[in-house]
Amino acid sequence: MRAVNLADAGFLYLEKRQTPMHVGGLSLFTFPQGVNRHRFLGELLEVLRTQEEYRRPFGEFVTSGRAGPLGPLYWEHDTHLDIDYHVRHSALPQPGRYRELFMLVSRLHSSLLDRSRPLWEMHLIEGLQGNQFALYNKTHHAAVDGVSAMHMTNAMYSSKKSARSEHSPLSRATYERYKQSKLKQQAVHVDLKSKEMRTVMEAMRQQFDTTTNLMSAFRRFGGAFFGRSGNLSVPWHQIPHTSINTRVSGSRRFVAQSFAFERVRGVCKAMDGTINDIVLAMCSGALRRYLASQKERPTHSLKAMAPVSLRDDDDLDSSNAVGFITADLATNVFDPEQRIRKIQASMAAGKALLQSMTHAEATLFMQLTQIPVLLTSVLGLAGKFPAFSTVISNVPGPREQLYWNGAALEGIYPASVVFDGFAMNITLVSYKDQLDFGIVACRRSVPQVQRMIDYLEESLQELEEVAGIRTVPGKRRRERTGAPAVKIAGEAGAAASPKTKTITKTKTKAKATARAKTAAPNSTRTKGTAGVKPKHAPPT
Repeated sequence: MRAVNLADAGFLYLEKRQTPMHVGGLSLFTFPQGVNRHRFLGELLEVLRTQEEYRRPFGEFVTSGRAGPLGPLYWEHDTHLDIDYHVRHSALPQPGRYRELFMLVSRLHSSLLDRSRPLWEMHLIEGLQGNQFALYNKTHHAAVDGVSAMHMTNAMYSSKKSARSEHSPLSRATYERYKQSKLKQQAVHVDLKSKEMRTVMEAMRQQFDTTTNLMSAFRRFGGAFFGRSGNLSVPWHQIPHTSINTRVSGSRRFVAQSFAFERVRGVCKAMDGTINDIVLAMCSGALRRYLASQKERPTHSLKAMAPVSLRDDDDLDSSNAVGFITADLATNVFDPEQRIRKIQASMAAGKALLQSMTHAEATLFMQLTQIPVLLTSVLGLAGKFPAFSTVISNVPGPREQLYWNGAALEGIYPASVVFDGFAMNITLVSYKDQLDFGIVACRRSVPQVQRMIDYLEESLQELEEVAGIRTVPGKRRRERTGAPAVKIAGEAGAAASPKTKTITKTKTKAKATARAKTAAPNSTRTKGTAGVKPKHAPPT
């Protein structure tokens, strides 16, 4: 047995029926041309069910040892791993639209992982329209974070269409091969000073610097809480109570969508910001619209927990190495240009705080500041005293086309964690020339979360107008606060997808429904916008 470290154990202690603490992902694939689909899926299942040595902790389960449930937790090797339990084959009901796919993923993402077994599952899903199939996987957050999950994805797939794998994607052999190729790509830097023996005085000076930097960081952190640190945002400070900051049930809703990376990068260049700034601004505008549709418009701005990776470039093995920046989303600012400037200032202040410390100091600082967040969740107080409004995470992914035994990977849509006080989670992955958004929300606390997809598109269009990229005759349209005119994934009667949505003309309700037309998939492409050109449009 080996001990579960404190950061990973936190996710295990936080878990209960209402708050499953696993992260997942939905991958969409196009079948290779000319293959027998049933035979091809059967071959993939054989690969997934290959019995071999798994990398840690995928061949281990969690136990509390002799100390009982209140004692420390350990990873213990599972000598009787039942691979058929972990790798499952599912089929969508007819007509096999993305709506049915999202409903299945929502249901799978709601259930707890069995702690008496290794904490992961994979579901190969067939019956999807448009010559496609899907793979949904979920792994406990104690075993992976967003970056390590992306390393798993890269290890599983190949940039070569002809590549074939005979090993399980979770096997030690697969991961070691990926790890070696990754390390070879990284430049080797030798710090000659680190080889010198430090004197006692040098060690004392380093300790003094660490203490000084941490004290300075905590002073700025405390000053921000009392409104004395300019643009720096911190947890709990003026967090408004909304429907996305309540206690959650155990049921989940999942929706997804792709957006063209060039559109976001165009706004980024015009506004002199980063990709993260524009993504946060997109989410800010979407959340404004969503809350208005629920008859909510809080006076104070929503604040997002924006996770940042604290792992070294050559660290491929850590389960969780994550800190966070508190981002002011400026949802109380009507003007979109002023809104994005305030978001930029907030992110810059958060980054400056982290950059004022060394890597080790920043890691320690994040661990200490996360303790109150964990305590409020453990004590059941997060629903009454939320530290943030939501979680918005941007995970860097592969920039090249990937394949799985010849099947083209079309999109990677993350499905993350929600818990008391954080009833909605927005996570995105950059893949190829697109940004793949996955939104998870509590089914009871956050109704009609599928509207967020349409609101994200409207928000991006608004930013393009402000940046001068998208010209619209006349005045800029007012923010819509009611139900979207566009039917999107998950709504009754919609055949939408992460790359598809149904545009409805607005005459009468009956005529609008009768005349619904489906736009091309792959991003939210509408007239006048630059979406990703589709290659395979699913039938509707």
